[in-house]
Amino acid sequence: MSDLALLIGSKNYSSWSLRPWLMLRQSGLPFSEECVALRSPEFAERVRAWSPAGKVPVLRHGKRVIWDSLAIGEYLAETFPERGLWPRDPGLRAEARAVAAEMHSGFLALRSQMPMNIRVRRTARPTPELDADLSRVKAIFAAARGPFLFGEFSIADAMYGPVAFRFQTYGVRDDYAESLLKLPALREWAEAAQHERDRVPEYDAWD
Repeated sequence: MSDLALLIGSKNYSSWSLRPWLMLRQSGLPFSEECVALRSPEFAERVRAWSPAGKVPVLRHGKRVIWDSLAIGEYLAETFPERGLWPRDPGLRAEARAVAAEMHSGFLALRSQMPMNIRVRRTARPTPELDADLSRVKAIFAAARGPFLFGEFSIADAMYGPVAFRFQTYGVRDDYAESLLKLPALREWAEAAQHERDRVPEYDAWD
């Protein structure tokens, strides 16, 4: 069994869990995964057994514990450089890091007004803030240098994987997002999400 282990939340809802899971799957690194349902009575206890931060995702690598999606990505890139999780070119690598960090710290309207819920199809209410976020994301996608944002798959693509699912849920058309959803890894994630039984009321309820 691999000594890489990833703790994630519900696949239907947990966008932050999807990001390092996709990095690992696309890199080809073997890993084990454990999933805990969001909002479940045992969530806090199970997550704190892995990390004092009390949030998913969490990566264990031997005795090391790494939490936060982007931190996990940086750790994987540094520990397994042969997997090419960042572009080789220094300029592209810097831009990819900036794009990944932009998703990590921004797009608050997109996150709050279009929460990830793979199992449903609905329409988001337009607001100036959401329109601005969507315009910026589409600009990032339009600048893709191939099938992926920087030619080959990188951490930047993993950071925007949940956005592809959000676009699908809320009927936002985009060529890059649609091509990303064709990845076998994302199809696997979506199939697992369809079979989960837990529900998060604030994500499922909709006016």
